[in-house]
Formats: sequence, structure tokens, C-alpha cells
Amino acid sequence: NFSLCAVRAINRGENLMETQSVIERLDVEVNDFVERCLIFREDAWTPNRCRMWVYQHRLNTRQRNSILKLKTATNCPIWDIKLDIIHACTQEIIADDEFGGGEPHWKILEDLGVRIGMDRDAIQSATPTPTQQMCWDAWSGLMTNCHWLLGLIANTCAERHNVPGYGTGLTREMGWNAMVALKWMEIWDISREDVSFFNLHTEADLEHSELGWRTIADYAEELNLVDDVVDSCRRNLVVWETYFNGICFAGDSMDS
Repeated sequence: NFSLCAVRAINRGENLMETQSVIERLDVEVNDFVERCLIFREDAWTPNRCRMWVYQHRLNTRQRNSILKLKTATNCPIWDIKLDIIHACTQEIIADDEFGGGEPHWKILEDLGVRIGMDRDAIQSATPTPTQQMCWDAWSGLMTNCHWLLGLIANTCAERHNVPGYGTGLTREMGWNAMVALKWMEIWDISREDVSFFNLHTEADLEHSELGWRTIADYAEELNLVDDVVDSCRRNLVVWETYFNGICFAGDSMDS
């Protein structure tokens, strides 16, 4: 009952600082995002949505981790946190020795595209859709000229849904990427090894999002940024919703 009341109060814009921690408030925002966003539904995936995911998310992985997240690292004055952000970026764009067998995440996704029959040259020459470009521009505004803690929540809020406990069904039980791995295996008749991109993100995003969630818990109240952090999370998740839904719509346009 309290959780339902909390969601309703947040939707009314009420301040719950006295009754909820910042982490509880962020968790409400992430759960609401998962429940409303098209791509988190278990029946969301079609062959062309899968193909569009490869085209666009490969680009997004490179853009966010070589440009946007590094701006947050630059703004962060705390050396250990700065290095943790940079380490997470190197896993995505250079080499992931912990979870990805030494390959960067964008390359693992590219290989998955080839495994489902896509042309590697076409994947490599893909350009951002207008929706993706708009999202990059929005994230630039939300991550570049802001306090480093607000940039950090922008880094990690959409990795959080890969941790079990959000949404409904298999997404809540397993985490979103673990659920998606099963759906891709069914659609393309491929092995768990083939969908390693999604499996590694279940593990890596737990580490990355825990970095963000713990750091925010440690510093939000100390820096008097609790409301700002929750607002930044909400605004960034609107951009992520636009990005994910845009991939679905672009994939659907390929059906015709």
C-alpha cells in the first residue's frame, strides 16, 4: 500500500524526502519507466526490431561511452569515481576482459548481427535515425553542463533495468537483458553463447548501475541534490523511452 501511495504521490509531483530515501525514489522512477516503455514488453521483439537494434544500439554504445559518459568523468572531482566511470567506458568501447572475453561491447553486438544474417558492412555503415540523433542531443544537454552527480545518474539510470526487480514477468524476475536473450534465442534459433551481448550486460550493468546507485546514495544528501537527482533521473528516462521506442518504430517501418 505504501508503494502504491508513493507512486501516486510522485506522479502528483509531491516531495517525499521525509518518507523515502533517494534510492527508493529513483527505484520508483525506473519501475515506472520499465512499465510504460514499449521495448520492455515480452512480446516486443520482431525480426526487424532486432535488426534495427543492432544498427542503432551499436552506434549508441560507441557514442555514449566515447563522448557522453566521459564528460561526466571529466566533471567528477573524486578520483576513484572518475576512474570507475572510465573503466566502465573502456569495457564498452575498447575491451571487456571481465565479462566480454576481451571484446568491446559494440563489437559483440556487431557479431550478433552477423550471426542473425545481417551484413557486417551494412551494420558498420549505419547512421543514426533522426530519433537517435535527437536523443544524443538531449543527453548532451543533460550530461555535459551539469553537476557531476546528475551526469552520473544519466549514465546509470537506464542500466538499472537490467537488474531484477523492475517491471513485471520475466523482466522483473531476471532483469531485462536476460529476458531479451531468451526472446532472441527463440526468434533466431540461436544459442545462449550467440546472445552473449545480452548476458554480459546483465552482469556488467549490475556492476555499473551499482556504482551509480551507491554513489548517489552517498553524495545526494551531502550535496543537497536529492530532488535534483530524482528530477534528472526522470528526465533522462524520458529520453531513453524515446530512444527505445524509436528503435521499435524504425524496425516496424522495415516491415513494409
